[in-house]
Amino acid sequence: MAVLRFLLHFISLLALVAAIVAGTLDAIQSVSSSDVVMTSLGNAWLNFDPEGLTLAEMSADTYIGTDIWRPYVAPMLAQPAFAIFLVLALVFWIAGYSRPRSERFLA
Repeated sequence: MAVLRFLLHFISLLALVAAIVAGTLDAIQSVSSSDVVMTSLGNAWLNFDPEGLTLAEMSADTYIGTDIWRPYVAPMLAQPAFAIFLVLALVFWIAGYSRPRSERFLA
């Protein structure tokens, strides 16, 4: 169980680092253009790995169903990348969290 918690916290750390990098890049672009710039997750994925985005869409259509991409995945890809990564970091951290033992009544 400790290995699973460690793995979930490590994935949370990676998502948090990705959120910080995406937010920093957006902040740099915002300062240089004197306008608010928020890169969507779809644009970030397209810039990082264009074939991967196409492959993910084709795989979703083939293995999951044709009606899954537009109503569920496409709106998520339109959100800012830093926000999606922050939410993922929080979800993985909560999934790996375990409450500390209460030692109040053990004395």
